[in-house]
Amino acid sequence: MYRGKYKLIGQELSMFTRKLEAQLLYQGIAFQWQYKTIEASSDIDARAGTRFIPLLETPDGWLLSDTISIGPMLNERFQDQPVIPKRPNQRSVCFVLEDFFNHWLPRHALHSRWCYPENVTVAGKNFGMNLLLGRSIESDTTAEEDDQIADFGEMLLTSFGANACVVQGAGPDQKEAIQKDFATLMSLLANHLKSNNFMLGNRACIADFALVGPFKAHFLLDPEPRSWLGDHIQLFEDYVNRVSQIASPNAFWMANDDLPDSIHPLLDYIIDTYQKFAGNSIAAAKRGEKLFSVDVGNGPFTARSMKRLDKARLHVRDELIRCNADNAAINATGILDYYLSD
Repeated sequence: MYRGKYKLIGQELSMFTRKLEAQLLYQGIAFQWQYKTIEASSDIDARAGTRFIPLLETPDGWLLSDTISIGPMLNERFQDQPVIPKRPNQRSVCFVLEDFFNHWLPRHALHSRWCYPENVTVAGKNFGMNLLLGRSIESDTTAEEDDQIADFGEMLLTSFGANACVVQGAGPDQKEAIQKDFATLMSLLANHLKSNNFMLGNRACIADFALVGPFKAHFLLDPEPRSWLGDHIQLFEDYVNRVSQIASPNAFWMANDDLPDSIHPLLDYIIDTYQKFAGNSIAAAKRGEKLFSVDVGNGPFTARSMKRLDKARLHVRDELIRCNADNAAINATGILDYYLSD
């Protein structure tokens, strides 16, 4: 039933497509790319029942969306290459980190892509390769094709990019705040990766795929955020390459359900930033308010309330309950309160 090749349907500049690609590569799952072009979008959307990417077509005929569901499914199907720890401490942090990377890094990714004119031009050409030409961004082009994709970035900025930044509270007025927060987060991640191959030690988990996604689709690809990485570029490129290779059979998570010491400053950051942001967003949505304001350390900003953040929170909550996270040592840090409180 599970034999055969999977099909990854999406775009190379999509962080969630790249997230799923990383998991397929790390687990050694045979797959082929299909770029979701403008021409093919209607048929694909009709079959999938959604316009979002990525989609995963399985050898047994399923067409799946939403990486937070696809990730655990592939973990169960390919148990010889597990990517979700079983023990409560590590499993809890795995899902918490995945949620954080999924829903906080889009602020930095969208802002850096669409709020800087030179970056819009480069991103537009790359999107044009996938969306208009149906080819990889690494492909050669003719002069005629260059003309075809030359102004695509401005069209995407107007139709999607500018509004996506507003939704996240990450418009042009937030340049200084976004860059400061990005620098803080990258420093925490770099400090961790200097002494750990992956987020939980020597074996990747679904949180690593959620982190590789924005790096491969945005931060290492787009010229603007890449310029913000400074001396960390090589460190993050090496990390992305590690996650993009099939897992070593001798790679294991830490013994005794332990966590790397360097993960704790990152968890403190998550409580102070993402969880504060998401908690305010969820509360506003429940009150029927479209907008909310919050300050997570670099000045107040206004964003759209998002109901999907509560759906993601409840998904993590279910996983925490399933693994008895109440009894996990990490529960004492307060990182689980956002998920386990009513």
